[in-house]
This record gives sequence, C-alpha cells and structure tokens, in this order.
Amino acid sequence: MLDSQLYRKLSPTAAVLGVFIVAGCANRPGVVAGSADAARPLQLITLPEGTTITATVGQTLTSAKNRRGDSFVASIARPVKVDGKTVLPRGTEVTGRIVVVKDRELKVVLDSVVVHGIYCDLVTNSRRPSDKDRPKQKDEKNKGQKHKKDNSTLSASTRLTFKLSKPATIPAKA
Repeated sequence: MLDSQLYRKLSPTAAVLGVFIVAGCANRPGVVAGSADAARPLQLITLPEGTTITATVGQTLTSAKNRRGDSFVASIARPVKVDGKTVLPRGTEVTGRIVVVKDRELKVVLDSVVVHGIYCDLVTNSRRPSDKDRPKQKDEKNKGQKHKKDNSTLSASTRLTFKLSKPATIPAKA
C-alpha cells in the first residue's frame, strides 16, 4: 500500500522531469541538424617554412620573474593564409615559451597552435621585446643611430611576428 502511494506521487514528477529533459536537449544552441559546416571533414594543410605568424602576447613576461621554459598564451593578430585561403584566423590561440632569460634580455618562441580543438606543434624563430611590430614613422631622424634596447620586459598586448623555421601541418575544413 505504501509503495503504491509513493508510486502515484513520483509518477507525475518523473513525467514532468522527462518533458524538461527532452525539451532542453532539443533546443541546444549552436547545434544545427544537417549543418554543412559540421559535415565537412578535416583535411591536413601544411604551412611552409618561412610562413609569418603575428601574435599578440596575452600576459607580461619579465626577465626578473620568468624563467627559461615558462609558457605563455597569445592569439593570432593577423590571419595566416595558404594559397589565398585563411587557415589560421585572427584570434586563434597559440602557445609559446621563453627560450632565453638573461639580466636584460628575454627571447620567446611559439610552440603550438590550437586548430579545431587540436594542438599542433610549431617551430619558429625567437623574438625579443624590441622586435615588436611598430607602425612606420614618417620622420626617421635617428635611423642611423644605435640604441641599447631594454629587452627585459615583454608587455601584455605586444605584437610579435614570428617565422616558421620548419613546415607545420594543421587541420583545416575541406
């Protein structure tokens, strides 16, 4: 008798809960049945040696606080194209690492890029904070003068342009 009363009370609750679950799963945002983008298979694309990758560093790195081997996150600042097709859009996440830390010097490289959720290895040249991208200036009075540059701090939001030292293979939508 007690079991039948419990069953009568729980049955409507279970039915309502089931309706909410079905309704919630049927209205998932971002998932479209039969979507052409979801159906396209991935193919492998090779970025040739010498391909330039401009990235914006996500955090400040300094020779006083960071050590050789420390990693950092950056994002692609300019789309990377192969045969006129964008294979790494602006904003794509890349990771890098510090390769040289001296008293007044810091050098970094890019290690990997995340493409469609897959980490792909990169081998690039090393860059210093003074190698950051700068807008071209009209008056270059001091063009011939040598200045000792402070390479001990790489500020967040700094843009650096790297070149691939070896070809890199990444997945791309067909």
